[in-house]
Amino acid sequence: MTAPSLAGRTVLVAGATSAVGIAATRALVTAGARVVAVGRSPERLAPLATLGARCEVADLADEAAVLALAGRLHADDVRVDGVLHLVGGWRGGGGLAGQSEADYRVLEASFTALRHVSRAFFDDLTRSPAGRLAIVSSTAVARPLAGGASYAAVKAASEAWVRAVAHGFDKGARDAGAAPTAAAVVFRVASLAGREEAVAEAFVGLWDAGAEVNGSIVEIGAE
Repeated sequence: MTAPSLAGRTVLVAGATSAVGIAATRALVTAGARVVAVGRSPERLAPLATLGARCEVADLADEAAVLALAGRLHADDVRVDGVLHLVGGWRGGGGLAGQSEADYRVLEASFTALRHVSRAFFDDLTRSPAGRLAIVSSTAVARPLAGGASYAAVKAASEAWVRAVAHGFDKGARDAGAAPTAAAVVFRVASLAGREEAVAEAFVGLWDAGAEVNGSIVEIGAE
């Protein structure tokens, strides 16, 4: 069976104003996708608009803001075929004693945003002929260090959530007596620096890979 094309599909890039978000938006638009770029800063979203993305300002760690975003898109008859979750950041150092509660709460916002976005658009992804959800995680999940304990813990929680989404995709297909069409995938990197284009390419490639990649972990730039 021919894998569904990315052309003409709508992809939401969550936390799109980073370097990897810009790379992903450019790659998706080039592949013929319609991109909804989401971030908190109108000024930082402006370059994405020039690439052809629909830009939406929203704090994705705020559940009400995410539901309002979904409502705006659905009111415009926009249904999402893909989600690339890029909300994140790094805080760490100082061993276990240096893992402050304030730093953890900042990092936790990424996991909170993932939960809100995946719930708000879960039905869109399952009803799409080729729904895809991916996050960028870290090799620190497999090899956590004391100075990055909070970071690794948040990434591990995010990976567990994505695996649960993957199960939800499979269960929904089984319950409907249909072949699976949606996939949730984890991309792991040691560092995003210098790997932005590789992540963008890997995400675009999910539509060529098909739904059999559901639940997989892909290491990008592994040495």
